[in-house]
Amino acid sequence: MSPRKALIAALTAALLAGPGVAAQAATDQAPPAPARERAAAATITWSLVRASSPTADQRAAYDLITRAMNAAVARYNNLSDLGKTLTVRYEPGVPTADGNINGTIRFGSNRSYMNERTALHEIAHTIGVGTSSGWSRLGGSGTWTGGQATALVRQYDGSGAKISTGGGHFWPYGLNYDNEWSGTAADRHVHIVAAMVRDGL
Repeated sequence: MSPRKALIAALTAALLAGPGVAAQAATDQAPPAPARERAAAATITWSLVRASSPTADQRAAYDLITRAMNAAVARYNNLSDLGKTLTVRYEPGVPTADGNINGTIRFGSNRSYMNERTALHEIAHTIGVGTSSGWSRLGGSGTWTGGQATALVRQYDGSGAKISTGGGHFWPYGLNYDNEWSGTAADRHVHIVAAMVRDGL
């Protein structure tokens, strides 16, 4: 018998004898996770309110704000499962920028605040940093008392580290000023805000 015919005969015998290798492998795998464990992560989305006939100043601001918000929202969505629908406005009378728990972010005319650092910081306010009852309860003493975020900052900065709070802000990793900016600090900011939410923010 030729080697090819012998191989075909062996395969035929194996198929007739019982489940194939692929079928057996499928029965050896763990069952799929329950639906609640496979739920899709929440997503932060945003939209910019634009004038119907924008001026040159407005167009320039819209471009900078769009770049800042796209970068910040992408970072939050890549590193957390937080969800929020945000409405962003350019309002020249705002001194810097601000965020409200109702999901509104406003950027003033100062172009130096139209960056990812500011956008991340203001998104945190819309999620509850400095704006929620959970913030008052867990951060009102001047130190964040929630266990998850505290454990995370200790993982980053050592066993004695703590998250300080005041004036609706936190530090380290609150991204309150441009001199706090780095890619690592931005990632840690998102992780800490998500941990604060798990703590009850």
